[in-house]
Amino acid sequence: MLEKIHSPRDLDGMSYEQLDRLAGEIRKTLISTVSSNGGHLASNLGAVELTLALHRVFRMPTDKIIFDVGHQSYVHKIITGRYEQFPTLRSYGGLSGFPKRSESIYDCFETGHASTAISAALGMARARDYQNEDYDVIAVVGDGALTGGMCYEALNDAGNSKTKMIVILNDNEMSIAPNVGALSQYLTRLRISAGWQSAKQHVRHLNQIPLIGRPLYKVIHGTKKMVRSLIVKDNETGFFEALGFNYYGPINGHDIEEMEKAFRQARKGKGPCVIQVLTKKGYGYDKAEERPEAFHGTPPFYVETGYRIDKPASPSWGHIMADTLAEMSVKDNRIVAITAAMKLGTGLDHFAERFPDRLIDVGIAEEHAATMAAGLAAGGMRPYVAVYASFFQRCYDQMIHDVCMQNLPVVFLLDRSGIGGEDGQTHHGLFDFSMALPIPGMTILAPSSSGELISMLQWTLEQEGPCLIRYPKSVKPFSQSAPCSPFTAGKWQELKKGSDVILLAVGSMVPRALDTAEILEQKGISTEVLNCSSVKPVDEKYLASIPDTAQVYTLEEHMLTGGFGEYVSRYCADRGYVIPTGCFAVKGCYIPHGDHERLMQEAGLNAESLAKDIIRRRKGDISCE
Repeated sequence: MLEKIHSPRDLDGMSYEQLDRLAGEIRKTLISTVSSNGGHLASNLGAVELTLALHRVFRMPTDKIIFDVGHQSYVHKIITGRYEQFPTLRSYGGLSGFPKRSESIYDCFETGHASTAISAALGMARARDYQNEDYDVIAVVGDGALTGGMCYEALNDAGNSKTKMIVILNDNEMSIAPNVGALSQYLTRLRISAGWQSAKQHVRHLNQIPLIGRPLYKVIHGTKKMVRSLIVKDNETGFFEALGFNYYGPINGHDIEEMEKAFRQARKGKGPCVIQVLTKKGYGYDKAEERPEAFHGTPPFYVETGYRIDKPASPSWGHIMADTLAEMSVKDNRIVAITAAMKLGTGLDHFAERFPDRLIDVGIAEEHAATMAAGLAAGGMRPYVAVYASFFQRCYDQMIHDVCMQNLPVVFLLDRSGIGGEDGQTHHGLFDFSMALPIPGMTILAPSSSGELISMLQWTLEQEGPCLIRYPKSVKPFSQSAPCSPFTAGKWQELKKGSDVILLAVGSMVPRALDTAEILEQKGISTEVLNCSSVKPVDEKYLASIPDTAQVYTLEEHMLTGGFGEYVSRYCADRGYVIPTGCFAVKGCYIPHGDHERLMQEAGLNAESLAKDIIRRRKGDISCE
């Protein structure tokens, strides 16, 4: 059946029995593809019937559907003409794991980070109204996204403006990890208020009774608040209604017919509405149902067992960080770890095993995490905020205003820095240097080895100002080292001596710099390699000692503009030191999705490309700029 679906309109004539069979085929396709390519499985398995119902009722691409985060859009891709391309998911040149406007007219808005869909949908709805057009705008939002404050700004604005738009609350009780906070408890109470929903349906049927039905309905409807108070504690549905939204639900998110009825009713409305749909993450694949967190974003795995194919030979940077932090916490009870709904992703599950009371999960609320950390530090604690480098962008103002201006000892731990790989543009961590380097008083570090990360973390307890430590996801072979000697900020490590070329490498680029030096040495070019793990402050003593005869190059897995290379170049120019001949970094483009090594080659940051460019420059050819 699935091979015959070329557009959503091919769903229109199907019976509900056929749709159930189609849903089964889609799940088999999802499991097969993600087990080979990796990706977001559990959320997509839970959204199969929901996506089918949406495309049956609404008329995309005329109507607009925006998936919050977008990692649950695989089913949407499959039924909008991309089924044959689906095996290329997340591979270089293939389908993105998130909505892409350049990929299909059915992808009307690009997403990748949480809590943005309602704002975007409201903007589209207003654009429709300004231009006197007629179509529906639907935001599909997970309950986890509602832990992000941006949702409330959008809900408040939409409810106040009375703009017609539809918010589908895909409620599976999880984002990546189980949701936390007061809102999660509120939604839980809404779920168990199904008694009220059932009673309301029975009351509506009274209209069909001749003579007495309509008067009786009016009497009961007029006292609905009293009836509701008997069934639903504290008028639970009032939250959305108080914001100006009509509320429908909760509805079985695996019952296509039931969802279609609610969606058609919502289409008839004139103002904003929320439809709460209850789904099960991982639905239809027992391994994902049992461990939905593990199958949120998964590497390739064996379908039969659910175990990953390429088990890592060494722990991740995140686990090294968390284990070190736990050891430090044994002696220092001021340490508090903070995560924004990414306990597993950042490795802090290891910390939580030993110090559950000292791990704070704030939900998808990076801005709140940063300012709360500032409050903790002002109160005498030592907070460590672990966040993906790409998500750190969300708390830029709080980092400057609340942490750095007060010179508070908050440590930001930026996981997944650099080119992220298969998740693509929204998940590459390529802007953190440019955000943090201009900030007075901020110490910026980038370890090249696991031992160096351990030493840096221990060093942070001795400092009284803000600090940022960035590191990639995986520990490379070079990084499997014993703990270093005590770390010193402003001091670089000479890894190889040379006289013709000097490579100033940062973090993940250190092993690549050593590989580059080996190629250059084979060409008769004497090459020196420095591990510049202290990005700010720099090693001024070393920079001042560089001879005029040497060619200096900086290497970083970051954007060129605003990065380490530009910072060092300006630093040297201001002081009369030797200015770097060139800066190797990502130059003025968004990196696509694909295998990390392929993307590094695309950016010219693999050893062969680096050596080739340096040789060109030594010959006087600077066309590689």
